[in-house]
Amino acid sequence: MDHKRLLLLFVRAPELGKVKTRLAEAVGPEVALEIYIHLLQHTRLVTEKLQTDKAVYFADAIVDDELWPKAIYQHHLQTQGDLGRKMQAAFEDAFAAGYSSVVIIGSDCKQLTQEIIEQAFDALQTHEVVIGPALDGGYYLLGMNKLYPELFRNKPWSTSTVFAETLYDVERLHLSHKLLPELSDVDHMEDVDFDWLADS
Repeated sequence: MDHKRLLLLFVRAPELGKVKTRLAEAVGPEVALEIYIHLLQHTRLVTEKLQTDKAVYFADAIVDDELWPKAIYQHHLQTQGDLGRKMQAAFEDAFAAGYSSVVIIGSDCKQLTQEIIEQAFDALQTHEVVIGPALDGGYYLLGMNKLYPELFRNKPWSTSTVFAETLYDVERLHLSHKLLPELSDVDHMEDVDFDWLADS
């Protein structure tokens, strides 16, 4: 295992009424919770065999359950502040701990695969930043070899311009970067593959 590589996973505890709230407006909180649990299970499936260290950052409270066993995943609590502050703090922790390539993902992307995450780490061997753009204008993955705080500041989180504004900063700072395939996050009714949900 390469202990210089770290995968950060940002997740929420699967609690009724507290996850996928935008989606819940269309399908109801119970179905939204079911969808989120499936997404968490998918995220576990595509990350558990990666030959990197892995750290789960929980949103509100650390949940010690079978989905994220401590033998595979470090457990941390997200800091206070907006999403940018939370992510920046997690990257700061990682680099302070001695990691040299750090990638962060969420738990909203059903199309994410182990191979794409491996591509991200491979890209960091020759690039300073790697980004996985999402179809909704955000991103599903961000990786870097050192901390670039500008990428986390003054961003309109959860809007359709986050990726574009992040890429603007990357180019403004003259950072070499690699873009991964564009994938779809599951945030709205039209993002849900109910056949996948039924077969899971």
